[in-house]
Amino acid sequence: MGPVFQMMRQGLAALLACLPLLAVGAGNVAVPASSDPDAALAAVFKDIERSRLSDALEKVDTLIQRYPNFRLAHLIRGDLLLARSRPLPSFGGSPDAPADKLSDLREEAVARLKAYRNRPPNNYVPRYLLQMEAEQKYAIVVDTQKARLYIYQNDDGRPRFVADYYISHGKLGAEKSREGDKRTPVGVYHVTANLPRQKLSDFYGNGAFPINYPNEWDRQQGRDGHGIWLHGTPSDTYSRPPKASDGCVVLTNRDLDALSGYLQIGLTPVIISNTIEWLSLDDWAAERTALNRQIEAWRKDWESRDVGRYLSHYSKNFRNSEGGIERWSEQKRLVTASKSWIKVELGKLSVFRNPGKEDLVVVTFEQDYRSNNLSNVLKKRQYWQKEGRHWKIVYEGFA
Repeated sequence: MGPVFQMMRQGLAALLACLPLLAVGAGNVAVPASSDPDAALAAVFKDIERSRLSDALEKVDTLIQRYPNFRLAHLIRGDLLLARSRPLPSFGGSPDAPADKLSDLREEAVARLKAYRNRPPNNYVPRYLLQMEAEQKYAIVVDTQKARLYIYQNDDGRPRFVADYYISHGKLGAEKSREGDKRTPVGVYHVTANLPRQKLSDFYGNGAFPINYPNEWDRQQGRDGHGIWLHGTPSDTYSRPPKASDGCVVLTNRDLDALSGYLQIGLTPVIISNTIEWLSLDDWAAERTALNRQIEAWRKDWESRDVGRYLSHYSKNFRNSEGGIERWSEQKRLVTASKSWIKVELGKLSVFRNPGKEDLVVVTFEQDYRSNNLSNVLKKRQYWQKEGRHWKIVYEGFA
């Protein structure tokens, strides 16, 4: 069995060449293998790397007993059994298995183990979670390249890591722009509904949570499509390959059930990125402070009734549903002329950085506006974009 098993180890080594040999990096503490399939997989591969074939087989049998439809676990078990009798040139050595299915399972194995072994350090947070309002208890951040979904708790304004899960996304990758392009959108979204499994076909598993794609910025950029959901898997499937959906973010039913406890309809942000940017807590705090200072300057300049100062916060490329910067400027000059005083308070303020190449920030707030002839409370959303060294508002409208 020595030379035969050595061939299997070499096949696995080729598959996992990009991974460190340590089971867990310097990041967040790993979940015990008994409750986490990724931790269990890591333990199986560690046994294989250390030539402990019987231990690896025992662990993978336990994994299959717990998750009978886990195809990747069945593939590993098959390799372990085949390695008893003949050399295996690669991971997934069964000669009868379809090549495309083996490729999918190899990609899943790499995605799961990379994410498990390379979790972000505790003192780093996703750059996008600059400020959650008090009622937003949790935020979701998706990394399509790593096929991973992260949950962060709003800990008195600071994002704190809670859990992470393997996910599948669009067959053709991220950055959705057109209906039917089989891509997952990149941007800042919110959960809009909870669809229970009783109202869905078995394809969606234990339920679905739609998000608001296309959002205001997507529509400004001419992106279209609909029906982007977080949802589960069919009853006969534990998990799907990393690139397997028509654009949705797909979790195992077990993970979707866990995730559902963190989601607040209409409140929970779902930020989807092609690859997550991480900031140290010091850099995160500095960026948050700088942006909040910009928002406060805009608020004060509005109260000042100095229309020139107020409009200096808006980009020449500003546009909303009513038109561009010319129409906006004309309207603000006309309205301000009738005011003897203005007071503006911003409540329930959230600030999220949009993933992607452009410096774009999504600001949502409850606007309490009072003046000598009008008072109202509205929920507003702005998009701020960096132009040179300055942040400018490129969109403003109702949320």
